[in-house]
Amino acid sequence: MSTIYLVHQGSVVSKKQGRFQFTAAEQTQQAIPVRGISKLLLYGNIHLTTPVISTCLQQHIPVVFLSQAGQYKGHLWSADGGEITSELAQFERQQDAEFSLETARSVVRGKLQNSKRLLLRLNRKRRLDLVAEAIGGINADLRALEVVHTVDQLRGYEGSAAARYFPALGQLVQVGGFEMARRTRRPPTDPINALLSFGYTLLYNNVLSFILVEGLNPYLGNLHRSERKETHLAFDLMEAFRSPIVDSLVLRLVNQGIIGPDDFQPPAKNGGIYLSDGARRQFLQQFEQRISELTAYPGKSEPIEYRRAIQQQVQDYKRSLIDGVPYAPFLRAV
Repeated sequence: MSTIYLVHQGSVVSKKQGRFQFTAAEQTQQAIPVRGISKLLLYGNIHLTTPVISTCLQQHIPVVFLSQAGQYKGHLWSADGGEITSELAQFERQQDAEFSLETARSVVRGKLQNSKRLLLRLNRKRRLDLVAEAIGGINADLRALEVVHTVDQLRGYEGSAAARYFPALGQLVQVGGFEMARRTRRPPTDPINALLSFGYTLLYNNVLSFILVEGLNPYLGNLHRSERKETHLAFDLMEAFRSPIVDSLVLRLVNQGIIGPDDFQPPAKNGGIYLSDGARRQFLQQFEQRISELTAYPGKSEPIEYRRAIQQQVQDYKRSLIDGVPYAPFLRAV
C-alpha cells in the first residue's frame, strides 16, 4: 500500500477500470490500482474527479488537502468509518480528569525523552556545552512532570523543554547557511524551521490517517484541548515521533548536503521560508525512506517500520480508552 504525494500543479486524478490515473502537464500519465493506494496527499492545485472522490469515500482512502507549501487545509474521509464504541469511550474519557492527566503526562514524557535521546546521540562526538546544558534542563523537566497535578502544568514543562531543545538542535547543524536560534512557525522564518514544519506536516498526516482508520475521533485529545475544532488527538499522538522521525531526518539532510541553502524559495510576503518544488519532492522521498526504516518497539520481538510503530501507538491508545490500560508513549532506543 502506497502513500501518493501529488505536487505537480494542475494535475488531474481520474479513475478507469479499477485504477487511478494521474495526469500532469508535460508529464507521462501514470496509473495505479486503487487497491494499492493507502492515502492521497494533495499539495496545492490538484483536481480529483467525482468518481475518484466517491471511490476514496467508499474504500476509506484518506485524502489530505495541503497548500503548495505543505500547510494542512483539511481532509476527506467517509463518516461511516467511525466506530460507535470507540467514540463513546473517547467522550466518556473526556470527563475523566485522571485519565486525561495521566495520558497527557505520558504524551509529554515521550516527547521529552525522545528529544533528549536525539540530543545525546548527536552530541556524543561534538560535546557542545550548550547541548549538554539543554539535556540537563530536559532531565529536570522530566523529573518535574511526575509531580504536577494539572494538564496546564504539563504544558508549561513541555514549553520550557522546547525552549531548551530547539536552540540546542540548531547548534548541531554543521553546515554554513543554516542557523536556528529558536522554533518559528506560521510562518517558518529560516530554512531549518521550514524543513521542520514541512516534516511535521507529513508526520501529522500519517498519524491522522491511522486515527481515522482505527475509527477514533481525531478531535478529542488530552494534552491538546481547546474550544476550536482541531484534530487534538493527532497532535497528541505525533509528539513522541517528532524527534526520531522528523528532527533526525532534517539534521541528516542538512549536514550531509542533501538539501542546501539554494533549495529554498525567496522569502514570501509574510516572511516565510519554504522549499523549492524540486527540493520538496526530494524531501518527500527522503521522508518516505525514513518512515519506512525499522525501529525497536516495546513488546515486539522484531523491529518494525516507523510507520507501523505509529499505527501501533494509535492502537495502544485505543486500547487504553476501551480497556483502561495505561497509555505508554513510543520511546526510541538509545
